[in-house]
Amino acid sequence: MSESVSFSHRSVLLDECIEALAIKPDGIYFDGTCGGAGHSSVIASRLGENGRLIGLDQDATAVQVATERLSVFGERAMVVRSNFCELERVCQELGIERIDGLLLDLGVSSYQLDTPERGFSYQADAPLDMRMDIRNPLTARTVVNEYSEEKLRKILFEYGEERFSSRIASNIVRARESSPIETTGELVEIVKHSIPAHAREGGHHPAKRSFQALRIEVNAELDVIAPAIKSAVRLLNPGGRIAIITFHSLEDRIVKQTFAELASGCTCPKNFPVCVCGNKPRVKVISKKPILPSKVELEENPRSRSAKLRVAEKL
Repeated sequence: MSESVSFSHRSVLLDECIEALAIKPDGIYFDGTCGGAGHSSVIASRLGENGRLIGLDQDATAVQVATERLSVFGERAMVVRSNFCELERVCQELGIERIDGLLLDLGVSSYQLDTPERGFSYQADAPLDMRMDIRNPLTARTVVNEYSEEKLRKILFEYGEERFSSRIASNIVRARESSPIETTGELVEIVKHSIPAHAREGGHHPAKRSFQALRIEVNAELDVIAPAIKSAVRLLNPGGRIAIITFHSLEDRIVKQTFAELASGCTCPKNFPVCVCGNKPRVKVISKKPILPSKVELEENPRSRSAKLRVAEKL
C-alpha cells in the first residue's frame, strides 16, 4: 500500500474554511498544517495560473503524500517541510513578500492517531513517542521518565485539564523507579489505576487528557500559536484572511485572545482619557462566535465534534 493511499485524513470544516478564506484566483495562500492535502487541494483548485498554494507540514510523511497529491496542480502548488511558526522564514526563502490567506488546522492528524508506532494513540500499544516532527529530540518517553513529579503534574493539569493530575504524576514517578515506562500501553494502565472507578465510567477514555497533555508538551503546540498568528498578520495583504481550526479549549482560547488583541489596537489602561500608545487595530474578527461543524459533518466524521473555526481579516 502506498503512503498516499494509507495516509487518510478527512478535512474538517472544509466548505466553511474555503468560504472563510475568500480565495482570489491570483492570490498567494498558505496551508500551515497541510497534512494529507485535503484543504490544500481545494484551495489550489480555486486558483488561476498566477495563484499559488504553499503547504507547510513538519511531518515528513505528510510532506511526501501532500506533494504527490498536489502535483496535479503543477507550479500552482508546492509543499515545504516546516512548522507554521516559521512562516516568515519560508516566505523569505521563497521570495514572497505578501500573502492573501493562511489556514491552520491545529492538533494531531487522523493519520498520526491511526499509525500506532507514532505513539499518539491510547488505543494501541506502541513506543512512547508523540513527535509530529521526528527531528524533534524530545519524545513522550523523555517527558514521562525524566520530568519531575511537579512538572508532570503541572503539564497534566494545565495542558490536559486533568483533575487527577497529582495522582497520575505520583504514580508515574513511582512506576518508573523500578524500570522506565516505555510504551503507551504501560502509561494507559498507570493512568487508569490513578483515576477512581466512578470517574472512569462513561464519557471519554481515561487516558485521553493525559495523552493530550503529553502531546502538547512534546510538540510545544500552544507556544507557537500566538506568534504564528501575529507573523501571518504582518504578511497578509489588506483584505487577506487567516482561518484557524482548533480542537480543544486551550487552543481556542489563545486564538480568540490573539484575534481580540489584534482587533483592539489600543493597549492603554482603560482609565486613560485618550490613547497614548498609538496602536491601531490590525484585523477585524469575521467570526464573533466560532463556526462549528454541521449536523451532517458530525454524523459523517465524529472526530470533528470538538472543532471550532475562527476567522480574521487584515485591515
